[in-house]
Amino acid sequence: MTFDLKAYLKTKQERIQQALDDLLPTTDSMPPKLHEAIRYSVLAPGKRLRPILVLAGAEAIGGSAESVLRTACALECIHVFSLIHDDLPCMDNDDYRRGRLTNHKVYGEAMALLAGDALLALAFQLIAENIETVPAQNILPTLRLIAQASGTWGMVGGQVVDMESQGQEIVPDTLHYIHKHKTGALLTASVLSGALLCGATEAQADALTKYGEHIGLAFQIADDILDITGDQEKLGKPIGSDEERDKATYPKMFGLEESRRRAHEEVRLAIETLQGFDENAEPLRAIARYIVERDL
Repeated sequence: MTFDLKAYLKTKQERIQQALDDLLPTTDSMPPKLHEAIRYSVLAPGKRLRPILVLAGAEAIGGSAESVLRTACALECIHVFSLIHDDLPCMDNDDYRRGRLTNHKVYGEAMALLAGDALLALAFQLIAENIETVPAQNILPTLRLIAQASGTWGMVGGQVVDMESQGQEIVPDTLHYIHKHKTGALLTASVLSGALLCGATEAQADALTKYGEHIGLAFQIADDILDITGDQEKLGKPIGSDEERDKATYPKMFGLEESRRRAHEEVRLAIETLQGFDENAEPLRAIARYIVERDL
């Protein structure tokens, strides 16, 4: 039977949306404006790719998706924190995200900054609280993994090099570093965290790490391409901003066709890493293909 990725994504997105709604602070608790700003950005329509990867990583090794739901929501909180801060005038100065005004355009720069800070803190609270449904000994390595993927050795470090590279002539290794850290690190942590919480073996963890690294690079190359060829209405954010800011991208360095080829090659390699997994890993295989099939 052909795996129905569309139905899988819809089911998982709905479950994650409900969990986020339940776990986020409510606007009837202090301070209400901060909580309103948090909910505005987190509950906005989105692909929920990172939390879905957490659930799919758990399922790939025969674990329960429901048991890692809090950590899945934590990964979405970290992702949204990064988006809120990315959109600020001191960074990318974007007006739209996920088809609506960015957080600082609605709540002001200071509140947006604090909403992002609060989301990062909430994420680690949620991971720690996952002790209710998974073995305690699996929590600590997961916390370390996600912290490393979020900070200077991951997403934040990649963002810094991305900013410093704007308008500069860089070598391919630097471009690879940006993509691997700015985008790939959190995607890798997502799929691996679900598996770690459910007791992945060393071999399974190694394979899923490689899977995450390959889809992370494919995803960012695809984003680079979509910033040139995509539909702004479908993407929910402006296109052409990479060229406008003279950012380092794969199409800029290698051209569109070579970038497409490289993205597809990363997907092939990602699927290849899952050879030792059974049908429980089919969602991961389908997600890898989806990454380069979204309007490229």
